[in-house]
Amino acid sequence: MVWLIFLFQGFYALVPNTPLAGEMDSNKHSHNHISSIKVLGDTLRLEEVEVFSPPLDKYTHGQQIKTIDQENLRDFQGLGLSEVLQQRTALFLRQYGPGMLASLTMRGTSAGHNAVFWNGLPINSPSLGQTDFSILPVGAFDEVSLHFGSGGALYGTDAIGGAVHLNSKLKFGKGHSFQTDSNLGSFGRWNQQLQYGFSDEKISLRTRIYRNIAENDFPFRNLARPGTPVERQEHAAIQQEGFSQDLAFQIKPNQLISSSVWYNQTEREIQPVMGSNTLDVQQDKNLRWVLDYFNFSGKITWNFKTGLVKEQLTFNASENSTSQFFLIGDLDWEFSPCISSKSGVRFTHIQGDLSTYTTEENRIELYQSTNLKLRDDLNVSINLRQFVYDGILAPFTPSVGADWIIFSKSGDELKFHVNGARSFKLPTLNDRFWVPGGNPDLLPESSWSGELGLSYLLKWSNLRINHQLTHYRMWVDNWIIWLPQGNFWSPENIREVHNKGLEYAFDADYLLGSWAFEVQGNYNWVRATNQTNISENDRSAGKQLPYTPIHNFQSLFGVSRGMIKSYVNYHFTGSRFVATDNVAQLPAYMLWDWGLRTGELQLGALQGRIGFQVSNVFNTSYQVMRLRAMPGRNYQFNIQIRL
Repeated sequence: MVWLIFLFQGFYALVPNTPLAGEMDSNKHSHNHISSIKVLGDTLRLEEVEVFSPPLDKYTHGQQIKTIDQENLRDFQGLGLSEVLQQRTALFLRQYGPGMLASLTMRGTSAGHNAVFWNGLPINSPSLGQTDFSILPVGAFDEVSLHFGSGGALYGTDAIGGAVHLNSKLKFGKGHSFQTDSNLGSFGRWNQQLQYGFSDEKISLRTRIYRNIAENDFPFRNLARPGTPVERQEHAAIQQEGFSQDLAFQIKPNQLISSSVWYNQTEREIQPVMGSNTLDVQQDKNLRWVLDYFNFSGKITWNFKTGLVKEQLTFNASENSTSQFFLIGDLDWEFSPCISSKSGVRFTHIQGDLSTYTTEENRIELYQSTNLKLRDDLNVSINLRQFVYDGILAPFTPSVGADWIIFSKSGDELKFHVNGARSFKLPTLNDRFWVPGGNPDLLPESSWSGELGLSYLLKWSNLRINHQLTHYRMWVDNWIIWLPQGNFWSPENIREVHNKGLEYAFDADYLLGSWAFEVQGNYNWVRATNQTNISENDRSAGKQLPYTPIHNFQSLFGVSRGMIKSYVNYHFTGSRFVATDNVAQLPAYMLWDWGLRTGELQLGALQGRIGFQVSNVFNTSYQVMRLRAMPGRNYQFNIQIRL
């Protein structure tokens, strides 16, 4: 039935249907990219209009999405995405030191259970199955969106715990612009970024070049040596360079083409555990390219996408490379005011050239999403996806979600959310083909999940308050774990994990005369318990997964007046067990951060902003991962100049 709908939509879209100007303006997909031009005397003024990009949350009724926009990313220029997520969400990242490997866990899942996208392309490594968030510099993208919970029907493999979307945002009608960002900080940190942009009513382009350096020679207490002496961290330096190029061109009023290229190179001295003198080094080279074509015909939007993701990871003398090539096409249309739908296909060709094996793989995905407006206060999303890799069917993944507005009156709105979904994760290339130990007979990991939530929005005079509470449950089967097999290790589908939790989010804004106040808070309660003993001596069944804190809390209080804004951020991470037997654990820790920044400053033709941040204000000694040193109090000064 799904594929009949897809074919019918394709036939319908081929019927000639040239939109009138009024129809283009009424199409919520297309009007975002149309430039507005005003003529004043002899002056031609271009109104700033954002380049079209497909809305992420259109088919996500019943699910939770949090967006961190460019303004909130400003304090983290030059730093890794891991720093943003630690200070602006209640998510937990398993971090092996500042600038070292940082992997995200959402809703108690593992690092490989979170899909990561850049401008619509999946960028998780096909060999490792995850993304290192510490080497994703904030200055290379404009917006971060977090999709909490199972998204396999929307995004494909890996999205068991959630998905992270990194997006570039171009605008028409801005003319020429030049910007430089400089960031100086403790422990040898120096970040520099240059940006040039140009746009008129037809074309928009932007070039960014950056270089980030950190010595990471911070003092720490060495718990692995007698007397726990204070030492200075050695062999933890980082150097990162890269550039990005974004381009959008309006071919006709109803046709748009856009392209982005991002090259990122990171060289790291791998920080050793306390008490070790290892001198490992790692180099990561990443090339990403995407090309989009949009065609807007009345209520119909065609999108054709192609892209390339190449990775080269060199650890000491061992080199591993992978390439992913994508062809994607989908059709989004509004059949009626009450029904909208999207159908599409994604083809992926993967090449892996690793130190112990070489392989190729083809993947194809068919997907269908439908929104139903059953009543003015009730909206439903139905998502379906079938994934095939090298002729093997992955689990069929449906999801159904709904938003019900219980009441909405005079600025108050109470909304009920419900969602049920299936998701999956394919075995990685290393899981299947690593020599020795790879297991080509592994099954995909599979999950079922459900969630219920309430959100309450209050708008009254100069006050806005938003609450959201979500309860979820998740069952993950065929969880892959590597086990010893004689002289080597091999993966098996042996573990079953049950997850349940609560997520609470709060944010509020209040204006009092010339003062503006901002408060936000996020709390996660997570129980992720293993259900399977892997041997007779194993006692892990019923125990919390390692490095999965039960409690995580983040809050921020900000105040601004005129040109000055200041904030205080608080982050609490609960204790974490270091092994499956839940005997040894790392203590909980609390971190405070403080920041001060200006609004727009102007001197002649120059504009800019200045900021100052103090991280770990109280010089707390803590470990995220066992025997991995983390820095104490540190400072950062940043300046932005625009012309």
